[in-house]
Amino acid sequence: MAETKTYDVVIVGAGIAGGIIALEMGRLGKRVLILEAGAPIPASREQYMENFFLSAAKTPESPYPPKTLAPAEEATPRPTILGLSNWKNAQKSYLVQPTPDPTFQPKQLPFASTYERIGGGTTWHWLGTSLRLVPDDLMMHSLYKAPGFGPATDWPIEYSELETLYGRAEDEIGVSASVAEQAPLEQAIGLAYPAGYQYPMQAIPESLVDQAMSQGVAGMSLFGQPVFVTPTPAGRNSQPRANRPVCAGNTNCIPICPIQAKYDATVTLNAALNTGSVDIQYRSVVSRLLTDTQGRISSVEYLTYNREMKPGPVTTSQVSATTYVLAAHAIENPKILLNSASTAFPKGLANRSDQVGRNLMDHVLYLSWALMPEGKPVFPYRGPLSTSGIESLRNGPFRSQRAAFRMEIGNEGWNFPIGDPYTTVNDFINGTNVSALNPVTPPGTQPTSPSLKLGGRELVMALNDRLTRQFRMACLIEQSPQAENRITLDPVLKDGLGLPRPKIAYGFDKYTLDGFMAAKQASSAIYQAMGATEFTNFSQSQSQPGYFEYEGQSFVFFGAGHVMGTHRMGTDPLQSVVDANQRSHDHENLWIVGSGSFPTVATPNPTLTLAALAFKTAASLGKALTL
Repeated sequence: MAETKTYDVVIVGAGIAGGIIALEMGRLGKRVLILEAGAPIPASREQYMENFFLSAAKTPESPYPPKTLAPAEEATPRPTILGLSNWKNAQKSYLVQPTPDPTFQPKQLPFASTYERIGGGTTWHWLGTSLRLVPDDLMMHSLYKAPGFGPATDWPIEYSELETLYGRAEDEIGVSASVAEQAPLEQAIGLAYPAGYQYPMQAIPESLVDQAMSQGVAGMSLFGQPVFVTPTPAGRNSQPRANRPVCAGNTNCIPICPIQAKYDATVTLNAALNTGSVDIQYRSVVSRLLTDTQGRISSVEYLTYNREMKPGPVTTSQVSATTYVLAAHAIENPKILLNSASTAFPKGLANRSDQVGRNLMDHVLYLSWALMPEGKPVFPYRGPLSTSGIESLRNGPFRSQRAAFRMEIGNEGWNFPIGDPYTTVNDFINGTNVSALNPVTPPGTQPTSPSLKLGGRELVMALNDRLTRQFRMACLIEQSPQAENRITLDPVLKDGLGLPRPKIAYGFDKYTLDGFMAAKQASSAIYQAMGATEFTNFSQSQSQPGYFEYEGQSFVFFGAGHVMGTHRMGTDPLQSVVDANQRSHDHENLWIVGSGSFPTVATPNPTLTLAALAFKTAASLGKALTL
């Protein structure tokens, strides 16, 4: 049993951050134990694929166990897209989000992002987008004095160091991209690379949607900045690498790559286990950390169970090590720290600053969709979900007034916005017009002819005309850090193991909402420049969880799945939880890692940056173990 062994490091969580640190420690010959909340990783992903194929709702969580909306009956419940529709019902939604407090300003909204609690973590269902921050992203206070960005929001790391760490992360993940194709972004937003740097693999080819967008925005500018399309660096193989095949263009990267051409953290985890120095215990949910009289972490208490739903008999155990790493996720990390409160640490561990659980952030996602003119198909529904984006609006002087955003170009038609191709197919078969494409009726216009009810060749021709012209964009908007946006522990509601569930308070400030408005403006301007007809319409969406109104307009926001900011890094122990190495200010043998350490979110998807920081943490941890 693990308790009979002596360990140098106990790592909580087997996602990408935990996996990288375990691999680096294993290479050093350090004895490592990983405690993973989820069930053992299957030898084959076929069971996950079958779950996905048989699921009526192809949500990010659909391939992965468990499959109930009753968090009180699960050992490892987590937020789900289906659970979000019940966000006010704590019996069906893991995150406890009570009836909105009318005093919460500007408005309390549901936290809309999900994550996994399985070996490999959320990289099972990530898209693979591997974008770097730009230097200005690290200095939102000192450079822009942006509203809501105080001195503690500047990152305590130099970009020159981060550049080197990015190279290591891109090699571990296996990122496909071309530095030459990224070069125009240096003048536009300040993104540059060290001399001679090359990505591990050549770029993923652009889609026909990408090419049409690139032609459509040629010579365009918005907010005084150029608009152009850039291929997106992606964590998927463009050539055989690491015993994994080339991307075959399956359009279900989210929720699962059927051939593992897309990286997931099981790649790194398996490499760590193969060092011979790393052990892993599955179905082991950490409940709390214990400390000695000097404030050092002395042991980890964890619960083991034998099935995911209605877990039955639960065993409580403890394990000790020299050092400890929390790599459980930006929501689960603060949950563990807060649940570790004691007489000596009444606010929970690592919480002298009262910042644990605070500054919960995501990329607020604005979704829009349009139809190309007749005779100009873009042939969506093929290739990875996204292969390019508009990155040239991610940085600029405007950030002193409102949030920045990046624009992701989708290759899956209107699947995200309205559930196509199924919705439009049903419209033409049944004579309905939910999609507004039967006949073509843009929002705010009246149909010129009644809806059709078709079959046979006429049905095929109508669908070929409509579906081949669909495309969408998603703007990922930076969210400012707000102390009021936070995770606490619900004092009553428990999960299936009897552990407190996370209670969420969440909303947007004016800085973020003004960025949302700018994203809407930019999206509509691009559709107009392309001669496309925009169909974005949220006026009848009051029942959707993310519905809100701002400046007299109706909107729906979506979660990007990028949970950040709940144990931020910084130089001041009274304003931050961890230092630049993600080492706790309060407990010298504890490191708390992942995107929860981000002081700000900027606009890039967080996985590449949290992986880069994991390498920095591993170096710090290795040094501590040799002293």
